[in-house]
Amino acid sequence: MTITSPHLGSSSAWTDARLLFALEEVVEKELNRHLTVAKDWMPHEYVPWTDARNFPGFFEDGQAWEKEQSKVTEIGRIALVVNLLTEDNLPSYHHEIASLFGRDGAWGTWVHRWTAEEGRHGIVMRDYLLASRAVDPDKLEQFRMSHMSEGFESDNRHSMLHSIAYVAFQELATRISHRNTGHQSGDPVCDRMLARIATDENLHMVFYRNLLKSAFELAPDLTMQAVRDVVVDFRMPGHGIPGFERAAAQMAIGEVYNLRIHHDDVLQPVLRHLKVLEIDGLGPEGLKAQEELGLFMGGLDAEALKFDEKLAARKARMAARAGAGRHDGR
Repeated sequence: MTITSPHLGSSSAWTDARLLFALEEVVEKELNRHLTVAKDWMPHEYVPWTDARNFPGFFEDGQAWEKEQSKVTEIGRIALVVNLLTEDNLPSYHHEIASLFGRDGAWGTWVHRWTAEEGRHGIVMRDYLLASRAVDPDKLEQFRMSHMSEGFESDNRHSMLHSIAYVAFQELATRISHRNTGHQSGDPVCDRMLARIATDENLHMVFYRNLLKSAFELAPDLTMQAVRDVVVDFRMPGHGIPGFERAAAQMAIGEVYNLRIHHDDVLQPVLRHLKVLEIDGLGPEGLKAQEELGLFMGGLDAEALKFDEKLAARKARMAARAGAGRHDGR
């Protein structure tokens, strides 16, 4: 596939302002498509309110939280907290994209619509967690205060192209994380709620992925460099959450989100859909970025294979211990 820019011949001629203007019509088209296919839904309809009880504090009948009160598995609890705390930083995310994309025209309409839709996710997740007593409410609030007090600054705030590339992958990563959390939660109510959230995240991914496609058509070399940078240095927006590294390790072992999932279910689908590694007609910098991206993906696949082997060995050990335990109990 050969891509050439129909507007400006030199990559150096593209600035964020020019790209914003050039992509305005694409944003309007994608916004209209999104509004046609997106369905409004009510967060309160997904919450098991009849399971709710008062907590200690101002209520004399308040009941202290205990882990056994919830149907949610341990890995489900860990992932739910990480996913919710990530959603909690929405004010910072809104500030970032509003600063990059602006608040006017189609860009501004999208920024506000996206923020409103994302707001539902935090609402329904917190209501579910508290009503179902899936997590310690005191610790959850302490984590929220700590995380939000730090704020959030994107690694890609310096560049609109980098930001578009990042969210194309990140929205899919969030969708996958929510969906797998639901599968691993052990609670059908939780699974249904997170499936609803994942549907939104997928639509957001499609919006940004289509925008990224148009960016490739306008400025292929710069876009290729942005995609390379984002893929190589990718971090989830919740990396600043207290205890994130430990939680991420547990989520990896629990098969909520790990190297294999990141490679196969997040990076590859976007790269393959856009045929990023097949684009030709690139200049020297774009070609270099494409080659480096291909090498990185090969290396990541090899690292994921090592992780797969370690995870399989761990499962085998646990199965052997469980078998020995059953044998000893006879």
